[in-house]
Amino acid sequence: ARPVVPRPPRARGGFLGAPKSPGYRRIVLCAGLLGAATVGDAFLYLLLQRRTGLDPTWFPFLPLGAAAVFLLLAVPAGRLADRLGRRGPLLYGHGALLLAYGLLLTPLPDAAVLPGVLVLLGTFYAATDGVLMALTGPFLTEGRQAGGLALVQTVQALARVGAAVAFGALWTASGPDTALAAALLALAVAVCCSARLLPRGLAVPAGHAAPEPSERTD
Repeated sequence: ARPVVPRPPRARGGFLGAPKSPGYRRIVLCAGLLGAATVGDAFLYLLLQRRTGLDPTWFPFLPLGAAAVFLLLAVPAGRLADRLGRRGPLLYGHGALLLAYGLLLTPLPDAAVLPGVLVLLGTFYAATDGVLMALTGPFLTEGRQAGGLALVQTVQALARVGAAVAFGALWTASGPDTALAAALLALAVAVCCSARLLPRGLAVPAGHAAPEPSERTD
C-alpha cells in the first residue's frame, strides 16, 4: 500500500481572502505606494533620449543597457539581501530610481547622464524584483503563499499603471520636466513612508502564522 502523505491545512477565507498578518498588509500598502510613484520605463527612455539628443537609431539599445546592469547585479543584490535583510535593499533600490529621476533633471553632461540613468535603472530592478517577494514570504501562512504574493504583485502593477497614466497626463499638460519633478517628489515621499511602514520580516516554518516582529531581526 502506498503511504498516505498528509496534506497541509487549507487556508480559509476563499480565493480573495487576504492574510490577516498586519505585517503583510503593510507590505501590500507599501507596494502600492512605491508603485504609484514609479515612472514607466518607456517614459524614462523617452526622457533620456530627449535629454541627451540620442539618435533614434540607438533607442532600442537603451533597455538592453539597463538589462545588462540587472543581470550583473541581480544575484549579488539577492545575496546581500539574504545576509543583511530585505528591507534595506528594497528601499535603497527605490533610492537608485530616485537618483535616476534626479539625474535626468541635472545639467550634467550627456556622457554622464546616459550611462548613469541606465546603471541606476538596472540597479533598481536588481535590488527590488525578487527582494519584495522574499520580504513578503515570511508573513504568509501555509496555503496562502502563492495567492498572497500574487496580490502584492497585482497591487504593485495596478499602482504602476495609475502612475503611468498620471505621468502621461501631467507631461501633456505641463511638460516632461514638470512631470518628472512631480514623480521625483512622489517617490521621495513614498520611500520615506515605506521606510516607516515596512515590517522587519521573520522566517517562520511553513504552516505557522508569522508573528508580528517587535525588533529588528533582518
